Amino acid sequence: MAMSRKDGNKMSRAVSSASAGSIDNGKYVRYTPEQVEVLEKLYHECPKPSSMRRQQLIREFPILSNIETKQIKVWFQNRRCRDKQRKESSRLQSVNRKLTAMNRLLMEENDRLQKQVSQLVYENSYFRQHTPSQDVLMTKGTSCESVVSSSQQHQLAPQHPPRDATSPAGLLSIAEVTLTEFISKATGTAVEWVQMPGMKPGPDSIGIISISHGCTGVAARACGLVGLEPNRVVEMLKDRPSWFRDCRTVDVLNVLPTASGGTIEILYMQLYAPTTLAPGRDFWLLRYTSVLDDGSLVVCERSLSDTQNGSSMPPVRNFVRAEMLPSGYLIRPCEGGGSIIHIVDHMNLEASGVPEVLRPLYESSTMLAQKTTMAALCQLRQISQDISQASLTNWGRRPPALRALSHQLSRGFNEALNGFSDEGWASIGNDGVDDVTILVNSNPEKLVGSNGCTSICDAVLCAKASMLLQNVPPALLLRFLREHRSEWADNNIDAYAATAVKTGPFTYLGQPRVGNFGGHVILPLSQTIEHEELLEVIKLEGVGYSSDVAMMPRDVFLLQLCSGTDENAVGTCSELIFAPIDPSFADNAPLLPSGFRIIPLDSGKELSSPNRTLDLASVLETGAAGNKPSKDLALSSGASRSVVSIAFEFAFESHMQDSVTSMARQYLRSIISSVQRVAFALSPSPLGSHADLRPLLGTPEAHTLALWIARSYRNYMGTELLKFNGEGNNLVLKDLWHYSDAIMCCSVKALPVFTFSNQAGLDMLETTFLALQDIPLEKIFDDHGRKNLCFQFPQIMNQGVASLQGGICVSSMGRPISYERAVAWKVLNEDDNVHCLCFMFVNWSFV
Repeated sequence: MAMSRKDGNKMSRAVSSASAGSIDNGKYVRYTPEQVEVLEKLYHECPKPSSMRRQQLIREFPILSNIETKQIKVWFQNRRCRDKQRKESSRLQSVNRKLTAMNRLLMEENDRLQKQVSQLVYENSYFRQHTPSQDVLMTKGTSCESVVSSSQQHQLAPQHPPRDATSPAGLLSIAEVTLTEFISKATGTAVEWVQMPGMKPGPDSIGIISISHGCTGVAARACGLVGLEPNRVVEMLKDRPSWFRDCRTVDVLNVLPTASGGTIEILYMQLYAPTTLAPGRDFWLLRYTSVLDDGSLVVCERSLSDTQNGSSMPPVRNFVRAEMLPSGYLIRPCEGGGSIIHIVDHMNLEASGVPEVLRPLYESSTMLAQKTTMAALCQLRQISQDISQASLTNWGRRPPALRALSHQLSRGFNEALNGFSDEGWASIGNDGVDDVTILVNSNPEKLVGSNGCTSICDAVLCAKASMLLQNVPPALLLRFLREHRSEWADNNIDAYAATAVKTGPFTYLGQPRVGNFGGHVILPLSQTIEHEELLEVIKLEGVGYSSDVAMMPRDVFLLQLCSGTDENAVGTCSELIFAPIDPSFADNAPLLPSGFRIIPLDSGKELSSPNRTLDLASVLETGAAGNKPSKDLALSSGASRSVVSIAFEFAFESHMQDSVTSMARQYLRSIISSVQRVAFALSPSPLGSHADLRPLLGTPEAHTLALWIARSYRNYMGTELLKFNGEGNNLVLKDLWHYSDAIMCCSVKALPVFTFSNQAGLDMLETTFLALQDIPLEKIFDDHGRKNLCFQFPQIMNQGVASLQGGICVSSMGRPISYERAVAWKVLNEDDNVHCLCFMFVNWSFV
């Protein structure tokens, strides 16, 4: 219907200049403010209404009755476009602010390095002028050494003698000196900082990470950007137990305000021991919080020594008093929001009192950087992201709730590993062998929850042990333990442990049988911003028994925390911690964590590839070369050592203590044996002769099977599969193992299972030789692939070979894999009988 000029002018005057417009038949259609208000409300309810919904809107809102559905469709399209443009503009502004702040940070770091260079040039010139001639050096070598050592001591010594800590004035004097020394470490040249290996600064990196070189104790430094205001950052960093997993407690014993508006606090802090082989560390600290002239916030700390005449904390049982040298946090507001933060951690962890093999844990600045300095920065970045993207995740949990669960798992594992008497733990006698330590805790608070668990189980038992491993990267071992639980766990034990969160009674069924395992499904729950930590739910299918229906299988659920899976990370501690949970997953249910902690003892960077498959590749590098490993394996193995700490907790009724103790001790020993076997298999070092291969690679011997595979392929296809085909030549096995396409053999049975695979095949299936035989052939194909295989199977058996169309298959971890085509052929033995079927997947890749 045509609109009169008068009515058109009247509507134009009523419309705001910001009103949205659309085009219909070459003319602009304008909306009244009331129409725009209704459309905006509808847009927030449903940004993309269907055609039927748009017609319904016109009927429901009379104010829209004079607008065609096409015009409403265009309005919503324009509105979505504007919304997208606003979000993109906001994102670009955020990136620009981040790059500007990072540029400022890098320029400051460059200035600091220039100062360090100038200082080194000056010192070099000074030593050149004051160093005696060569003849004098030969006669007075010790004097020269004393000159150098005295110069180093002068650089590292405190600028002022110890102050008296008996009065507020003395404490303030100590605090001011601590502040000066901390600032000189954070932004100056008081410590010679070197970039931590593998940490390159950039807009997407965690920050600038440095470690000390040649100073007293161990020290680490970090500079980075966080999207939180300075006051919030200070509040979070001062709450050290909330982000530092190794911190057991921080007690504030005294607080003194200063005239400048700052505060001085006297603290007592305890740190968990990372293994069962050494005690924890504790600190008697002064913490000073103040504001600098430029508005920056500073929180600095240092240990109070006996020479300062102040009050002191007497030695505490199970702890060794360590020293914190001037450390802390410098937080500056960032233009446009957020903060620029400098973190310095400098400690003397008293390594002289620990076993020689464990001293690298207490003398490594890289380890300190990973566990403390970077942990603080990661926590701030994670919380910043969670605030900006607040939403429910899997299982209806918000990010803070998931972080609390991760913290509860980690803290519970540390408590079990340390077994402090003030938490109720008491050691019980061993069986004559000291490899496994058994502790019992009868504290009722240990099993407090809303599910009535305390009415059944009134005590908790912990079995723990530590062992040394060589030549296996911690991340590699941890990934295997996570992905192949059946190689070390027992379903009866998992079912028994699950009773800690059940209200009905349960009787332990039988002795531990490692490998007796049902389905193992990993359900992702959350991961940190840097992907260094995963929280997930493990579903063990049909391994438990229902108390409602006798002997009816049921699923068991575990809450699992996994960290340290990156083989390229330097000094990273790898952990796999889990606890049984009820399917209801109640917030206040008790958790009894168990698991593994694998800590590298060598500071050198492992050169193994992050994509290396969990396999026995090193086994195949033996043979003609004897015990000599391949070049790349020799590089990756080095002489790496790691210490593995294991702790398993079980809830039980007190009258069952003897039987549960025997079960736990036997189970932990079986786990230790399994871990050693797996580590031996995964180790890059060669395993010796082919006699060791027979139980691992099956019968006939691996190189004989390789000859049969190559000969059968040549007979059926008329072409050579491998480069080496000489009878009895061990190089055939190597050539087959390193073949680019995935080659795998399966048994000729009613339900075929895989019996052999080359390197590419194990990569494709994401499995190992130890778990290969648990994978049936039909499980890796989708419906289309299974139908195609069934159609081609008669041709394979009659003609000996068949070509399968390309498609999709699935790895053992559930990841989809595409392949261009597949070839299947019969493998005949020396008597021309069918030994197995061989499949070759050409040009495969993960989707």
